[in-house]
This record gives sequence, structure tokens and C-alpha cells, in this order.
Amino acid sequence: MTASIPSRTRTRPVSVPGGGRPAPPALVLVAHGSRDPRALGTVRALMARVRALRPGLPVRLGHIELNEPLLPDTLAALGDTRAVLVPLLLARGYHVKQDIPELAAAAPVRASVAAPLGPHPLLAEALHARLTEAGWPAALDDTARRTTAVVLAAAGSRDPDSAADTRRTARLLAGRLGVPVVPAYASAAAPTVSTALRALAARGRHRVAVASCFTAPGRFATQCASQAPWIASAPLGAHEAMARLVLHRYEQSVAIPWSSAA
Repeated sequence: MTASIPSRTRTRPVSVPGGGRPAPPALVLVAHGSRDPRALGTVRALMARVRALRPGLPVRLGHIELNEPLLPDTLAALGDTRAVLVPLLLARGYHVKQDIPELAAAAPVRASVAAPLGPHPLLAEALHARLTEAGWPAALDDTARRTTAVVLAAAGSRDPDSAADTRRTARLLAGRLGVPVVPAYASAAAPTVSTALRALAARGRHRVAVASCFTAPGRFATQCASQAPWIASAPLGAHEAMARLVLHRYEQSVAIPWSSAA
């Protein structure tokens, strides 16, 4: 499991008069944002699934860019309360380490920032499920295993921690599938999807699926899927394992004492 992102808060939670337990912090889903019109609907569907799994928990949405509501507006609307920001990002990188904590620190809300969604076994579960929906066989014989592989297509980042997280996710997925899973990237990192496909073909792996390691549809997800020589899975979207993973990251952050400010 990836290391936790340090919690950030400015004050201790306020006790409820009469000694009752304080209300749970709001869960703020932090999406990147996309010009693809399908992305906002996908993130909203994931938010609805999270709410269904945890009725009564305040769940909000904020975007880093491109879509409304923007994260600063979401945090401003929460006022002087507590919140846990859960990045809908699948690895560490600039947004997780810099953008989101800085936006949280500038807001009136008393916030902690949870770890990104990956790597985690629940992420591998969702990736496996999406591959199965795309046509991944329930079983592979020995001959098929020798010629089959997966390219795990991710956005990419110059941050080495991002690549390390994606490699860990690839290993978790390979453990479920029983075939090699090679990480590849749409930008900012190597190898590209096309390079990974050529390398696998040189090793005799000609039946290669592309696993879309993206939360929602967008330019990168479409670009990577279009290169698949066999099948390509859909973005992870509102899969139940993703909703469970969001709540897991939230609960991890809540378990950190709010008085231990970073």
C-alpha cells in the first residue's frame, strides 16, 4: 500500500455541546476535471455510489480545473467545518502533493488530504472487472498465457513516486490475471503505450489488452484505448470497488488524530 499523504489541518475538531461525538467530516471528492463531457457525469455517478454506501455522510465534489464546481468553491461552501479531501487520482504526483494541499490550506475548512486511490487491491479489482466487461476471458490455458499480456495505461507524471505507484498497481493486477502487466503512459513518462505494445510483441505477446487506469473518460483514456490491438477496458468510473476504495481512503484519514497537524 502506498504511503499516506500527510494530513493537513489548522485546528482541533470542535466538541459537540453535552459531550456528544462530533459530526463526521465531510468527504470531498477531488476530481481533476476534463473537457470531455462524459467525465463530469462519470464522477457524479461515483459520488452517488459513495453516498449509497454511506447514507448520511456529507459527500461533496470539487475539481482542480476545467469543470465546476471548482475545489476552492466547494471548500468555501463548507465554511469552518471539517473535511477529508479524497483525490480521485490513481497515483502520487504534483496534484496530490502540491495542488490539493495548497488549495485546502487556503480554504476556511479544516481539512486533511487523503492518499490517492492507488495503488491498492481494490483498484486492481476494479481494473480486472473492467477488463472482464471488455471481453477478458474467465480462464486462460497455458498456450494463451504465453501469448497474452496487458498494458496498464495511465496518464503519466514526471514525479518518480507516480511511476512507482503505477508499477505497484501493475503488479497487483498481474497477480489477479496471471499474465504480464506492463505500465505505460499517455504523457510525461515512458514507455508510451505504443512502445510497450512493440516490446511485448517482440517477446511473443501478440494478444495484448489495454487496461484503462483512468477514473473517467477523457482525451488520454481515449488515446490509449485506440491503440489496443485486442481489447481495451473502459475507465474505472463508478465501479463499486472504486466507491469502496474512496471510503477506505476517507476512513484512513479520519483515523489520523486531527490534532497531529502536518
